[in-house]
Amino acid sequence: MAVLNVTYAGHSKDVAEIDKSTSDCDVKRLANEIVCSDSLWTGTNIASRPFDNFVVDRFDDKERIYLRPKVPFGRYELVEPTRAERKSY
Repeated sequence: MAVLNVTYAGHSKDVAEIDKSTSDCDVKRLANEIVCSDSLWTGTNIASRPFDNFVVDRFDDKERIYLRPKVPFGRYELVEPTRAERKSY
């Protein structure tokens, strides 16, 4: 068994204990159900498929599974580079 930790909308929480062999798709599906029903995320605008672009990290030595955004700190914002920044590449 492994503890599932979900980071969503700037909040991180251990939400369930699941089997270590659970597929990434099932981890995301379970997290979706938990986030939609958990009071920590009540009032948060939850997308219809909020975890499609999330990463599932597995740490066998700690028996933990982390579901997190592909960027640090639990938030994702697309910021277009300025013209000057594009020229510097």
